[in-house]
Amino acid sequence: MTSGPILPGVCRDCFARIEDAEARACPVCRSTRLARHPELDKLTLAHIDCDAFYASVEKRDDPSLRDKPLIVGGGTRGVVSTCCYIARRYGVRSAMPMFKARELCPQAVVIRPDMAKYASVSRQVKAVFEATTPLVESLSLDEAFLDLAGTEKLHHAAPAVTLARIAKRIEDEIGITVSIGLAPNKLLAKLASELDKPRGYGVIGRAEARAFLATRPVRVLPGVGPRLGERLAEDGFARIADLQKEGETKLAARYGDTGRWLARMAEGEDERVVEPEREAKSISAETTFARDLDDPETLSAELWPLAEEVAHRLKKNHLAGRTVQLKLKTSTFKILTRRTPLPAGTQLADTVFRAADGMLRAEIARDRRRRYRLIGVGASELAEPGTAPPQVDLFGEAPKSPDDPRSAKVEMAIDAVREKFGNTAIGKGRGLGRGRLRPRLK
Repeated sequence: MTSGPILPGVCRDCFARIEDAEARACPVCRSTRLARHPELDKLTLAHIDCDAFYASVEKRDDPSLRDKPLIVGGGTRGVVSTCCYIARRYGVRSAMPMFKARELCPQAVVIRPDMAKYASVSRQVKAVFEATTPLVESLSLDEAFLDLAGTEKLHHAAPAVTLARIAKRIEDEIGITVSIGLAPNKLLAKLASELDKPRGYGVIGRAEARAFLATRPVRVLPGVGPRLGERLAEDGFARIADLQKEGETKLAARYGDTGRWLARMAEGEDERVVEPEREAKSISAETTFARDLDDPETLSAELWPLAEEVAHRLKKNHLAGRTVQLKLKTSTFKILTRRTPLPAGTQLADTVFRAADGMLRAEIARDRRRRYRLIGVGASELAEPGTAPPQVDLFGEAPKSPDDPRSAKVEMAIDAVREKFGNTAIGKGRGLGRGRLRPRLK
């Protein structure tokens, strides 16, 4: 984001430094794709987002699709996973029901998602990131935060130039495009990457952060989901400018710690750091009850959102678990853990839940006098979906997957809707009537 006179910058195609403040094209290669900003040489934190990732990979692999509207999704009753920018001109959007997408763009080519292929391309992209800086925090298959502080000597260039080189390398070597957001923190970097898609390069500096945020809706702030967004709107806070006017003291009085956090974010202050991934040995979630419980149905109901949370994180990290673990803490603070192996890896909440619920009910039947203060569920023996060798029975045959195909389709549809409209937008029947669906951190 820039305003006022044209500023010195860098060419995004040949990486030449542009010193002439009046130049509208690179003097070396004549490209007009110039990155300019008064803080360009001071900023080091970036958000990089692959443009229409699934669709871009499909168009790369089939050049005949290049100029056609493309939708990646499945079936007439499924939802759109993603679509290319041509299809978006017709109003097609992610998480839209497929029948609606077909109505808006009947000439579109529809391809079912190939998650194994997208995961492979994602690993290639991540390898480019990690060759640039060790501080890479993946958010999903197609986006990540990078902190390039201290890389100037290594790459003999400012982070702004190195980012342009990353985008060019991905385009040349992998065959897809990315959009870059450069800013002083995560909040602003993510917003900057959305400014000029596709093949964008957005910059938001500290000096302009407050004014830039003022016109945006409060829901662009990380952590403000549908429920909190609705409450803020009801209280008169529709735009970030409304939060800025209220100030930290009044927001804290109204919302407590959440109010203080909202006030800081509204001013463009985000202290979150880029956290590199560590290889996960297991993925789990747990909750402590307000009072001790012993009723099997109540405990089972508490188990379901935990299974959903574990499944969400498995899918986000493109992992599958071969073993499901149940954790219980009794009213006397004794911790019980039970495990059950699966015939093949799973990413489905329904499969995780059924395995954990079976162990839960067996444990309750073992001692009906026990009361419990905590319940947790986890998945271990993690591997990429389809890569772990299945267990073999005595006759040398691999048993069938524990996942029901219909459950898989339902969960994919639910995930797509939640990704678009928030975690409370839709849920399965067993998750209704409990007063909450757990928030997800991206």
